[in-house]
Order: sequence, then structure tokens, then C-alpha cells
Amino acid sequence: MSKFKAVVFDWAGTMIDFGSFAPMGAFVDTFAKFGVAVTIPDARKPMGLPKRLHIAAMLAEPHIAEGWRIAQGGLPDEATIDAVYKLFVPLNEEVVSNYCTLIPGALETANHIRAKGMKIGSTTGYTRSIMQRVLPLAAAQGYAPDNLVCADDLPLGRPTAIGMYKCFLDLMVHPASAVIKVDDTEPGIAEGVEAGCVTVGLTLSGNEAGLTPDELAALSAAERQALHERVAAKLIAAGADYVIGTVAELPALIDRLEDDR
Repeated sequence: MSKFKAVVFDWAGTMIDFGSFAPMGAFVDTFAKFGVAVTIPDARKPMGLPKRLHIAAMLAEPHIAEGWRIAQGGLPDEATIDAVYKLFVPLNEEVVSNYCTLIPGALETANHIRAKGMKIGSTTGYTRSIMQRVLPLAAAQGYAPDNLVCADDLPLGRPTAIGMYKCFLDLMVHPASAVIKVDDTEPGIAEGVEAGCVTVGLTLSGNEAGLTPDELAALSAAERQALHERVAAKLIAAGADYVIGTVAELPALIDRLEDDR
């Protein structure tokens, strides 16, 4: 019997969509429709936040706010955030189906967790409408968590612990210290920290690394280690208790933590 009762996973960059690419083009295209040029690094910077807050964070960047002022005749405000969000969500819905491949080792990790009698929860910065496209594609590959908390399900989302509290109730698990939160972004780690969970950050499959599997494989051992260390520093600063490369390494970590009890 495991000392842990559940693992709560993020989705993009953690269990699906290696490199977290699905939202990137949608952000760039959305802002372009308003006459504002943003870059992929601009779009990646707030990743992990609920998508409306993500857009607000992008618009708060001085160069993007100035681009908006030039294109639209005034600085962005709450109405601006609503307008960008309204356009972004359908664009993300259109493309997300192309980025639902399970990350290598994700299914084996899920099976390992289930074999230990643990439950599998999930939270995401995606909206419920976007996840309606994702869920059947993940299930067809064998991955179907026991619950899902989306960015627009609750009044408060990441980096608060509210989504994690909903996971505790949905899964009927407690205490928080018996739950592991796994994520590739700082806001996703932060929600686990605030909830009191054991937090595990992923350095190589997610948004901050931003590489395809082939691009990652092409790195030298030294380059790969440097990337791991750079991303790990950010996730540890956000509160991650442990950092590993991808979700494929989680079973070994869980087994080690159980051996340490």
C-alpha cells in the first residue's frame, strides 16, 4: 500500500503535447488579428496560468501594451482582456486536437500509479471547452484520469490552491501531504505548494524547455544537462520539492520516496 493516495497531473507539457506547443500559435494569431505582434517567447512567459489571466499577463508587458496602444488607440483594459480571450479560446479549440499525443512514458506512469492503488487527478490552464477536444483523444491512447479541473470551472484558479482542493473532494483523498502534484510550469507548481502537496517539476517536456522530442534528442549530454538545470532552478524557486526530466521518471521517484518512509 502506497503512502501516497493520489497524483494530480497537469496536461500540456506534462502528460500530452511534448514541449507545450498547442497554445503558442493561437496566442500569436489572436494578437495579430488585433494588429499586435507578439512572439512565441511572449506567449510562453505566463504559461500555466488560466488562459484569461495568461492574456492579462501578456497585455501587462510594456512592449505588448504599447503595441496595443499603437494598433488600437488606447492602453489595454479589462474589456481588452475579454475581447482577446473571446477570440483566443475558439482558435485554441481548433488546434489543440493536433497536440494531444501522450508524452513518452505517460501511460506507463499512469499504469504504475494505478497498480499501487492510487488515484489520478488533473488540473489545467485550459478551459472546459478546450478540454472537451482533448479528453477523448487522450482516452483513445489509454489515459483517462479520475477527475479534471479546468481553468474556468472555479472562480479562482492557478496559482491558488482552489483547483487542488476540488481535486481532493472529487477524489476523496486527504491529507494534502499524501497527494503528489506534477507540473511543468511555475503556476502549476505553485498551486500544489499552496495546497500542501508534494510537488514534482518537469524540466524537459514542458513549456520552459519548449522543444520537440527530436529537438531534445539532438542536444548533447552537456546541453541537455544545462537545460535541465536552468528549468529546474525556476521550478524549485516556485516551490518544487523534486525535479525530474519527464513524467517517465516519476515511477522511480515515487518508489524512492516510499522507500524513504
